[in-house]
Amino acid sequence: MQMKGKEAVFVVLMSGITLLALMFLAKATPHMAIFGTMVIVGGYAYYRSRDFKQIETAMINGIREAIMPVLILLLIGMLIGVWQMSGTVATILSIGLNTISAEWFLPSVLLITMIVSTFTGSAFTTVGTVGVALFGIGTALGISPALAAGAIVSGALFGDKMSPLSDTTNFAPAVAGVKLFDHIRFMMGTTIPAFIITLILFTFLGRSGQTADTVQIAEAQAALSGRFDLSWLTLIAPVLVAVLAFRRMPVLPTMLVGMFAGVLTAGFVQGNWSISNWLGVMQSGFKSGVENELIANVLDKGGLESMLWSVSLVLIALAFGGLLRELGIFQAIVESLLERLKSPGSSVLSVVLSSIGVNLLAGEQYLSILLPGQAFKQGFIDRGIDPRYLSRALEDGGTVINPLIPWGVSGAFFAATLGVPVLEYAPFAFFLWLSPVFSIILGYVRLGKQRESLKIAS
Repeated sequence: MQMKGKEAVFVVLMSGITLLALMFLAKATPHMAIFGTMVIVGGYAYYRSRDFKQIETAMINGIREAIMPVLILLLIGMLIGVWQMSGTVATILSIGLNTISAEWFLPSVLLITMIVSTFTGSAFTTVGTVGVALFGIGTALGISPALAAGAIVSGALFGDKMSPLSDTTNFAPAVAGVKLFDHIRFMMGTTIPAFIITLILFTFLGRSGQTADTVQIAEAQAALSGRFDLSWLTLIAPVLVAVLAFRRMPVLPTMLVGMFAGVLTAGFVQGNWSISNWLGVMQSGFKSGVENELIANVLDKGGLESMLWSVSLVLIALAFGGLLRELGIFQAIVESLLERLKSPGSSVLSVVLSSIGVNLLAGEQYLSILLPGQAFKQGFIDRGIDPRYLSRALEDGGTVINPLIPWGVSGAFFAATLGVPVLEYAPFAFFLWLSPVFSIILGYVRLGKQRESLKIAS
């Protein structure tokens, strides 16, 4: 059953109202909100098509086609636990407490996570490892958790958007028909100003922040040195992961190498040669046993089980996305939009808003790039618009928006990992808000100038 424009809009509005009502009025978890919305949309689809097998297959395909994020989440949970056990996170935490001041914490975090995510190409890996350590440093320095999380997520998404190692950075130009490095160079037009403004805002907010509690920091350092051998050898595993990522090894074997290096570090450096303990940490997470509450909150994390909340949410969102895709809802809306677009700038605006819309409904990063990209590609060709505008808009409306959605794949993971709800850190994730704004502005300004030049030339 392929829907027409008006019916597709009706289903989208019905889904949005149901989703928001369940979350904010019924106080349902994101899982139950999406599940309830999916049941209603599935019931409507069954009423219209009377083919339950089609609905079932669509949901299964939605999960199957995007199973990689689920595998990555599970491996990251195991990797976090192993790096906690090996002392990697503890060493990073100790170095940070010794070198980063409260005044410069926020801009420092933004730059550190930007560099790490650019080298690894993964916001998940950055937030789950270095991000966790930096968040602990921020807690010790008296920084607001929401501010710290906003800075970590903003920096992590820079690399996820710009790194040639990132899957979404490769995916968006592939969908739009653009060369990878042409896409990256073109994204600088929106990314650089968005990042500079974000850096200025965090510098200002950091200088007006709280003063560090030196007693608490001293106690934290004592707890770390008493529990771990804080050797530079504990940093071999993350360096190895960065090197492999830079050499473009696939993400799954890279993480497996990072885990293997981590357990060897736990053995040689920390003296932990218990295989049963290693496997237990991979399964249930690391338990430091330290009495210092600050350190325990930072280190007692990870494990496959820690990702199950996020994974279950992702699976429900993917199933719902598969149902919406099978019904042709977004395709019908886009086809209706293409008939009304009058200017090249409005085409960019429509792509950005469509990617945001897919994110809001399906909570899935890849679908927010794939569906609008496929739908708008021919329209851009017919209007003679540079396809780089399409690939950039897909990243600015798709990749960077997902962490702002509580039921999104990235949002669910970041909230669970950092312990800060999406709605609390979202107002401070400035880079994520600014990127689509600049994409829309440049779409109107640059394309408007090109259009005027063509008129003059003719």
